[in-house]
Amino acid sequence: MAGKPVRPVNAIDQTRRMLSLVTYLRERPGARVEDVARAFGISEDELVSDLDVLPMCGTSFRGGDLLDIDTDGERIWWHNPDDVAEPLRIAADEATALLVAARAVSTLPGLRESDRQALLRATAKVEAASGEAAGASSRLSVTFESEGGVFADVDRAISERRRLWIRYYSPARDEVTEREIDPIRLVSVGHTYVEAWCRRSEARRTFRLDRVAEIKILDEPSAPPEIELRDLSEGLVQPAAEDPEVVVEVGPGGRWVAEYYPHDSADELADGGLRITLRTPDPTSLRRLALRLGRDGRIVSPPELADSARQAASEALAAYDGVEVQESHGARAVQERQDDRQERGL
Repeated sequence: MAGKPVRPVNAIDQTRRMLSLVTYLRERPGARVEDVARAFGISEDELVSDLDVLPMCGTSFRGGDLLDIDTDGERIWWHNPDDVAEPLRIAADEATALLVAARAVSTLPGLRESDRQALLRATAKVEAASGEAAGASSRLSVTFESEGGVFADVDRAISERRRLWIRYYSPARDEVTEREIDPIRLVSVGHTYVEAWCRRSEARRTFRLDRVAEIKILDEPSAPPEIELRDLSEGLVQPAAEDPEVVVEVGPGGRWVAEYYPHDSADELADGGLRITLRTPDPTSLRRLALRLGRDGRIVSPPELADSARQAASEALAAYDGVEVQESHGARAVQERQDDRQERGL
């Protein structure tokens, strides 16, 4: 039904489906949306989501020969199938990029063995046709985040609709917490994340996979509430209007904050700095920003957050001074032992 949230999807299965969709649509010009959705066992919303991605795909890494596919909501039209059907010709740099990507994907956790073998066979054919480009690609490699099978476990849990238990490190609070989550989807925005319903906070949360210290797939079924998936094209962090407001003043050396943090306003100050107003669901996470800025910035409001940041800075300075004192005492003791040895002629 239109408007119904898209259900969780396995990324590998979606890729496989979209490849099949290209062949299906080529053989059925003007196919009805409802018929195609039924043939692939998906909802019409899921099909439309796939159709939004296909026009970004094509036969050239340089952006040419993209799939010209659109829909009027009832039928699907592919306007350039003959162009895509022509023999593929790729340049040396394209062959290199393709081979490096193929080898990397073949090592991806969660890839079905039959798909892995098919990919390796295709890679061998491209290598044979690429000549010198194949040799250049062999000197390059790509490694994925989320070592230890985290990606594979999350991908499997989404596919089987099962709950996950994780131990997760939060750098904002500098703590490790244990949570049970119902995974919704994997997303990649600079890093790889799992968007999930967190049973600990009873809210939607996004977890970066390389910060998952431990993970287990549970027997309980995953049952996230029906929520509308966010559009992440504008970035992962998208403050809401109801989030608490924080005001930060930065000097000229801290103007970069306005470039990296979504904000409501950034007003110029007389000294060349900025007065930045932003919103965040977790204001305490900005204490680290205050410590990083040092003399280049300060939190103005809310007052309790400003006081908390000052206290954190004082504690950090006190700890640093304590280390200096310890090192000073240690050095003095060493020097005294050396002087004593010299006095005794040793």
